[in-house]
Amino acid sequence: MIPGAADYGVDVTIADEDVERLLAVGPDDVAPAPELSFARNVFVPLTTACRYTCTYCTYFDPPGEASLLSLAEVREICRRGADAGCTEALFTFGDDPDDRYGAIHDRLDEWGYDSIHTYLRAACEVAIEEGLLPHSNPGDQTREQMAAVADVNASMGVMLETTADVDAHAGPRRKVPGQRLRTIETAGELGVPFTTGILVGIGEGWADRAESLLAIRELHERHGHVQEVIVQPVRENERWRGGTPDLETLRRTTAMARAALPDEISVQVPPNLVAADDLVDCGIDDLGGVSPVTDDHVNPDYAWPALRELESIAEAADVPLRERLPVYERFVEEGWLPSRIEAAIEADDDAGERYRAVLGT
Repeated sequence: MIPGAADYGVDVTIADEDVERLLAVGPDDVAPAPELSFARNVFVPLTTACRYTCTYCTYFDPPGEASLLSLAEVREICRRGADAGCTEALFTFGDDPDDRYGAIHDRLDEWGYDSIHTYLRAACEVAIEEGLLPHSNPGDQTREQMAAVADVNASMGVMLETTADVDAHAGPRRKVPGQRLRTIETAGELGVPFTTGILVGIGEGWADRAESLLAIRELHERHGHVQEVIVQPVRENERWRGGTPDLETLRRTTAMARAALPDEISVQVPPNLVAADDLVDCGIDDLGGVSPVTDDHVNPDYAWPALRELESIAEAADVPLRERLPVYERFVEEGWLPSRIEAAIEADDDAGERYRAVLGT
């Protein structure tokens, strides 16, 4: 039983034989993808507050030190991204930051917002005004929270990380796998194109990795909404000294992800955290969002590669490299997008032309 699944009303059943079959998969059992894709984004860390205190995470700041971007700052970041040819505004913040951080709550109240989600909505509207498509990753969300921002997002996401109960999630406010799965399923129920993924090396075992991938597959089969799954290793940083998965582990895990998931779900590895050229033959077909103007605020010690480096990965694999939007093309074609995002893509302006050029229309 996945911890917390019953508490959050998530009905996911993973058969032991499916886990065993997936554990037998290796790189030789999957085929390389015929192309690689990436998105050009700008990273907008709306606040560094988070109710969790995961031992591998450098993103959150303690109460009294956490920042909250003003809408003017959001606009400036988005404007720089649009000027650099980006199409995505990636909004991140920790789970329910106004719940644990009194100063963040008070600042939001001072600015006229009753929660971080109503503020996120305003920030997404700024991004759209500046010519970017929002992709928000605000952690676990209730149905009401997600519904409050879904219509101003091209896609959304949250990392499942793992279905295991690991010590790295220690603390009075532990991440609960069942709650993460509930967020992923809520996205499906609301018809939101969704990104998720697993975090490798935080204390989970091989069976846990298999179970996590199969849980994602089951929710996608139910709703059809998962667009990509990220295979992300934990990396050494100022808070984590528990080691980093070796290449063999990442190759096997990536191959397992490709074997577990249907073809329409992309398998992504972050090229600033892994040697992506060593994983192309393991079935990856996406290199994630890469920013020409902002840092990876979740992994600040690891710089984004330049576009030329992505091109080199594709050239070495002898496959084309294609730019994509933060929402995958099939969701555009199948009518999943909210009217606000459809209008932005179809608009007769510089931003609309940039989006359609990426889509090849």
